Amino acid sequence: MRDYDLIIIGSGPAGRAAAIQAGKLKRRVLVVDRKDRLGGVSVHTGTIPSKTLRETVLNLSGWRERSFYGRSYRVKEDIGAGDLKARLHMTLDHEVDVLEHQFNRNHVDVLNGFARFVGAHEIEVATEAGEVRRLTADKFLIATGTRTFRPENVPFNGHSVLDSDEFLELAKIPRSLVVVGAGVIGVEYATMFAALDVRVTLIEPRDTFLDFIDKRLIEDFTHQIRENGVDLRLGSPIGTIEDADEHVEVTLENGRHVRAEMLLFAAGRMGATNRLGLDAVGVETDHRGRLEVDRKTYQTAVPHIYAAGDVIGHPSLASTSLQQGRVAACHALDTPTLPESPWFPYGIYSVPEISTCGMSEEEMQERGIPYEVGIARFRETSRGHIMGLEHGMLKMLFSLKTRRVLGVQIVGEGATELIHIAQAVLNLKGTVDYFVQNTFNYPTLAEAYKIAGLDAFNRMPIPEEYKVKKNKAGKGA
Repeated sequence: MRDYDLIIIGSGPAGRAAAIQAGKLKRRVLVVDRKDRLGGVSVHTGTIPSKTLRETVLNLSGWRERSFYGRSYRVKEDIGAGDLKARLHMTLDHEVDVLEHQFNRNHVDVLNGFARFVGAHEIEVATEAGEVRRLTADKFLIATGTRTFRPENVPFNGHSVLDSDEFLELAKIPRSLVVVGAGVIGVEYATMFAALDVRVTLIEPRDTFLDFIDKRLIEDFTHQIRENGVDLRLGSPIGTIEDADEHVEVTLENGRHVRAEMLLFAAGRMGATNRLGLDAVGVETDHRGRLEVDRKTYQTAVPHIYAAGDVIGHPSLASTSLQQGRVAACHALDTPTLPESPWFPYGIYSVPEISTCGMSEEEMQERGIPYEVGIARFRETSRGHIMGLEHGMLKMLFSLKTRRVLGVQIVGEGATELIHIAQAVLNLKGTVDYFVQNTFNYPTLAEAYKIAGLDAFNRMPIPEEYKVKKNKAGKGA
């Protein structure tokens, strides 16, 4: 008899959900985590810290009130790094406490240390105390997440040239910042610090960014962040980065120079799999250290070894990782469960927020689906006017053949909350008629769904049952 039914390596969202699910099924489950505080990257350096930092920035800077009181308005005049980190540490302590309580009440065992496979059903855990323990299990789940990508030509020093993990511990708020990499992490931090009136330059070597987002939404977003003070430089690969003590000097391949007090390198992450000893069990990774799995069961090429979360790549969201962990645990423990929904929301916590669900307009065109578009601007809603919103847009895509909603994209205040209405309608195969028939609270930003729905409805073919019937004289019946 082996020590455990399931051993989970990593306590981020995927590991957390899997462990709690296994505990509720009354199975013997162990979570191994290299840190002495549970939560993984999501709690300590990723999702929770960056979103907490964003909320703190928007509150202390008075960002949401500036349309009424002017761009110089601030809730707190002198905002320092300590102001940002105070709320951050309170939030993280709460998250860890909740997670420890969940593990305790579900009888999940926890062991701190580095895990390494030494056999098909056996791992070795090296603890910080210098002990080495060997443990066996019927099934394993790898949920180790990712680590920052740190190329050798970037002179990281921990104070002026930082990766996204180190950035949370900054000693002071810089007066100017260069962010390299316009992916989700880079865009979030760049726009966040621009809201603090830091002079931000966002550099992306490619000619486009956030390519999985609808282009019209990105056009609107690009206009807003440039208006907010972000100097966005696309199609500009980095030549050299020089640490010049008082500042960082960046030379682009096109010959231009950028100088700033601090540089954040946020161009990619690697799967945290290099210390797992995967060779011992015959599991291979790609060039970024990520694992390939069956997306229905989350099994790797070795059937009793599962993987979930960021370590398996796209979509690399905490929300989807939670679902993946639950599904993986149920399959590993031979317990039938509900499958994942086909459509899930994608949220980017930038300033302004972006959130999408379903297909983009470009994807609809590639698939050859005849469609209609409905648009609503937040400034057109009474709630938007009350809140002083000058920007913000909701876009919906409908099939002309079935009238079903097939995609929704939102940019602006509350986008990551509003998207769940779209998610429900998408997964329940709802049509444009839903948004026309239903009443939305007034005044709310959710009313934008009604506006966008009517916008599309009025341009779509009228269903036969709603056409005005003509009599022989040509008059309405």
